[in-house]
Amino acid sequence: MSVTPDPRQLFTDRHASYARFIRAVRYSQGLQAFFGTSPLLRPNLRILDAGCGAGALTLAVRAAMIRRGFPYQALYGFDLTPAMLNRFRHTMYREGIDDVELAEANVLQLDRLPAGWSDYDLIVSASMLEYVPRARFVDALAELRARLLEGGAFVLFMTRRNPLTRLLIGQWWESNLYTAGELADALHAAGFTGVTRRHFPLVASHLSVWGHIIEGHR
Repeated sequence: MSVTPDPRQLFTDRHASYARFIRAVRYSQGLQAFFGTSPLLRPNLRILDAGCGAGALTLAVRAAMIRRGFPYQALYGFDLTPAMLNRFRHTMYREGIDDVELAEANVLQLDRLPAGWSDYDLIVSASMLEYVPRARFVDALAELRARLLEGGAFVLFMTRRNPLTRLLIGQWWESNLYTAGELADALHAAGFTGVTRRHFPLVASHLSVWGHIIEGHR
């Protein structure tokens, strides 16, 4: 399945459907469970969510930091689609969250991000890179790696390729699907080291049918 030529339009048209979909599969709860025990979290991190969408991953990391008693230095998120960012801003307003900075940006044009959006301890990304053309996938990963501090970590959540996801994600959501090996090879090609496959905890094991978790370091 080739990537949609206009993911911005796709998620503008379907942002409400996407929110219902991830709510139905308890995606946010699964992400919170993963970061609730992740050794990557520690006090005073600078964190970026690349392709933050409506905020599921950003808010999961934030909730895990708070639950574990870790103050964070800064939380940032960027996304290509204004409709998704607006949905995220509405959620933050509703929940009284004012410590997440958002920007509209394309992962292949990160030079357009505000000054100072660099030197992160942790970059996370969920599903966004599925919409980067395959020929530019390694380029996008390299762009993100360049934003990490030396020794910083990158955690990638991506849809796995299997018959179920080909139907539900590859066709309906028009995304590129990858094997774990393909993702690991791409991270190595982008310059990441210590590339490791991670797993959702038992309470969110149903999400392992959906996706991969791959960790890499600068």
